[in-house]
Amino acid sequence: MRHFGHIPSTVRSGLFHREPVEFTADSPAGTLAVALGATLYSPATRPRLADAIRKQAARGVVSMVLCLEDSIGDEDVQAGEANLVQEFRRLATEAPAGTEGGGTAGGRPAEDQGEGPGVPLLFIRVRDPRQITDLTTRLGDTVRLLSGFVLPKFTEARGAAFLEALARAEHIAGRRLYAMPVLESPELLHLETRAETLAGIAAITDKYRDRVLALRLGVTDFCSAYGLRRSPDMTAYDVKVVAHVIADVVNVLGRADGTGFTITGPVWEYFRPGERMFKPQLRRSPFLEGRAEDLRTALIEHDMDGLLREIELDRANGLLGKTCIHPTHVVPVHALSVVSHEEWSDAQDILRPERDGGGVLRSAYTNKMNEVKPHRAWAERTLLRADAFGVAREDVGFVELLTAGLAG
Repeated sequence: MRHFGHIPSTVRSGLFHREPVEFTADSPAGTLAVALGATLYSPATRPRLADAIRKQAARGVVSMVLCLEDSIGDEDVQAGEANLVQEFRRLATEAPAGTEGGGTAGGRPAEDQGEGPGVPLLFIRVRDPRQITDLTTRLGDTVRLLSGFVLPKFTEARGAAFLEALARAEHIAGRRLYAMPVLESPELLHLETRAETLAGIAAITDKYRDRVLALRLGVTDFCSAYGLRRSPDMTAYDVKVVAHVIADVVNVLGRADGTGFTITGPVWEYFRPGERMFKPQLRRSPFLEGRAEDLRTALIEHDMDGLLREIELDRANGLLGKTCIHPTHVVPVHALSVVSHEEWSDAQDILRPERDGGGVLRSAYTNKMNEVKPHRAWAERTLLRADAFGVAREDVGFVELLTAGLAG
């Protein structure tokens, strides 16, 4: 799989200076952590889940979480587990819809198609450690389609049992399974217990470092603890009690010195039009330059401008990728994850071997200072993102990437 693999190769070549690289579920953990992108959640009880997974893969989704926790009722857990086992079997044995007849789809010649639907990186969000080993056993040989488990309300005390169960599940499956802990507990939110909780999470995730793929933020639970809910005009960073927690999580768990982890952005809850209280935050100029005023209007009408602003703030605050609960959020996350030609040029200059000794240089775009030693960690992360999401051509911006991604 690869990001933007769902769009025709001829279109990709016109968008990218360097196209996103291909990866598989067996790629190195560092590659997968960066490539998660927009991780789409779906209730495990969803009927014909296998069809939905393939449909989303065909639209550019590369990672999904099948949820047995907050997205379903307590009374539906057993049905959700049974549905997962059944749908994994279907996913493993049934051919993707539309692949019969070899070479064309939707009337387009083969060379004008994307790379076709496959199976994204799949994770199961469980409620308790027992489910990890139980489901791994029940999935049988279809466990090969599973990349790991999402661990809710993760703390050092709760996490140990989950991670030990994951180790046992790996033995059962005979293959690597990753953990994605969700940081959403009240102990992490409350100021008087936050430092101790963060230290404990840092200790246990370091102990199981080879199994922890990424850390996810449960901002909805943070808001819930104070009876808050942000409007579509506000990002998580506008809710100060939440923003402070995000900052502390990145401070302790997102360091660029080799001790940190990939931390993903919080969920954006809105996907329907609603009453707007403030002026649209989405700037007009990129859309006028891209001759896409209609697209801008559609995004604003669907409350997407807040999402776009939050994605930008995620990256500025050290987060990468995002939890998504609606398919319309996926392409914007991926489009804004593409490395611009200017970013790539700066990163390349900073990391040239002859500049290992440090120093300061003017950027190739002649609009900023690149200081080699302080900017090295940024440059290294930028090139990892460039591998996963590609480097845009010099004259290609967000509008073109978004339009192509939506057109598929």
